[in-house]
Amino acid sequence: MSIKITSGGMLSTIQDTGRTGAQSTGFSVSGVMDRDAYREANHLVGNINGEAVIEMTYNGICAEFLCDTVIAFTGGDFAPTINGLSVPCYHSVAVKRGDILKMGMTNDSMRCYMAVRGGFDVPVVMGSRSTNMKIKTGGFEGRKLRTGDIIPIGKGITNSIKDRALPKPEYNNEIRVILGPQDNYFTKKGIDTFLSCEYTVSDKSDRMGYRFSGAEIENNGTDIISDGIAEGSIQVSSNGQPIIMMADRQTTGGYAKIATVISVDIPKLAQKKPGEKVKFTAVSLKEAQKEYIKKEKYYRTLFLED
Repeated sequence: MSIKITSGGMLSTIQDTGRTGAQSTGFSVSGVMDRDAYREANHLVGNINGEAVIEMTYNGICAEFLCDTVIAFTGGDFAPTINGLSVPCYHSVAVKRGDILKMGMTNDSMRCYMAVRGGFDVPVVMGSRSTNMKIKTGGFEGRKLRTGDIIPIGKGITNSIKDRALPKPEYNNEIRVILGPQDNYFTKKGIDTFLSCEYTVSDKSDRMGYRFSGAEIENNGTDIISDGIAEGSIQVSSNGQPIIMMADRQTTGGYAKIATVISVDIPKLAQKKPGEKVKFTAVSLKEAQKEYIKKEKYYRTLFLED
């Protein structure tokens, strides 16, 4: 059971929830950028939460199915077709051996996720199937997918899958943050600027970090003794511009962190394209926890259906 890649697109990799527990030895977590779209894709095909998917950036793959299976696309709409016929995103879709998948460029969001029933059966490395391209580890040979790759598919679970569908999320430009842990390195004016101005996603953004351009964030110097980096940490470099740490982030960093994006807004951020604008809004830790609990309850209920 497998699929054959006939075009790998710009940047398509195998990802799951990431390689946790190894940051102390210098290994990045990696994993999917949009965890919501990832979980929804797995639910649509009847997988347990945690199976590996293909994450596509900006444009999608083309492939031939070498077995019968069930697939689903979530995240951005990359205009997928099977044998020339359009297929909907956020719906389970049955495919047959010999069917041809073609995908185009994004019509909306930055990343699209493709799940297959049983998940993509690449080797588990340090507890994860996620690709880390910087150290050529995990995923499919530690690299992005390219023409000619044959990707194995797992056996999947035994329960029958009826047609499944989920609503496609709508994103606004608000990114909620908790100030700190080093907001004392910034002047009141700098913090007011950060929270009142719009910032534009730079074309230098990638899976490691989202870079922004906008009004300079006034500070008293942002060099610190390097400390740990969490997903969503917002560093401010010497030029006064924010950088948000994402899935392939380094394990430590030496720039002061003005704030941290709350976890429920990371997927929204991961779908922003270069040139799009965001507005940062400060919230309390209690509010962030409330939003997290609400989202986790929703996904637990979703996967109980399986």
